[in-house]
Amino acid sequence: MTDVIIMGAKGRMGATLAALAKADEELNLAGVTERSGNTDGLELLDCLVSDKLEELLKAAPRAVVVDFTAPEASLKMAEIAGKHGNPAVIGTTGLDKAQQAVLAEAAKKQLLFWAPNMSVGVNVLLKILPELVKALGPAYDMEMVETHHKMKKDAPSGTALKLAQCLAEARGWDYDEVKQHCRDGIIGARPKNEIGVQTLRGGDVVGDHTMFFFGPGERIEVTHRAHSRETFAQGALRAAKWLSAQKPGRLYTMQDMF
Repeated sequence: MTDVIIMGAKGRMGATLAALAKADEELNLAGVTERSGNTDGLELLDCLVSDKLEELLKAAPRAVVVDFTAPEASLKMAEIAGKHGNPAVIGTTGLDKAQQAVLAEAAKKQLLFWAPNMSVGVNVLLKILPELVKALGPAYDMEMVETHHKMKKDAPSGTALKLAQCLAEARGWDYDEVKQHCRDGIIGARPKNEIGVQTLRGGDVVGDHTMFFFGPGERIEVTHRAHSRETFAQGALRAAKWLSAQKPGRLYTMQDMF
């Protein structure tokens, strides 16, 4: 049985993770964190509750920390987990290249797993999209539209960026050189070497991503829709079980687990 600690247990993802961990016979919910003054009701989870991660790690030395909070908070969590020798699974989006580099460096000495999207479907797409791009050839323009709930703070989504980077790599492009996240005004004709990623926000949409391949006389659309946060939570808990049996040395991802 794998012990887990859930960060931010009263948040949307944190609450889902805690509930699923309680229901999983292969997991033991060893503890949860929440900010000071916001822990009311968490005692019903029948586990350790604290606003200080260090306290939980001392009580659960082998527990895997699962974090879907914010970039800065996730990096701080990874630092604390590393000092105590605890593995950590991070599903936080919006990490920039410098923050990803910090995690990659830390992962040389501690067990770390990071994926901007934990769904099985999205990660299968990351495997098959390069084949589609190469089969269609350079005559097809590639664009993407992503839609999320109105409370999401980062844009484009981490999943959209990962998918778009996958498309760029399949063409042999540097994504930062070809990305177009906003169009406004008289912009002229679309450059050949460009990938547009447009963002929609509203309501309670969990996450939709549609990739468009515009070719001569036809259009192909590939869409992934997440209907529930449980999709991501289940993937993260699966990663927690898997990670506990690995060794440090690199920043693990969903592709490694598959």
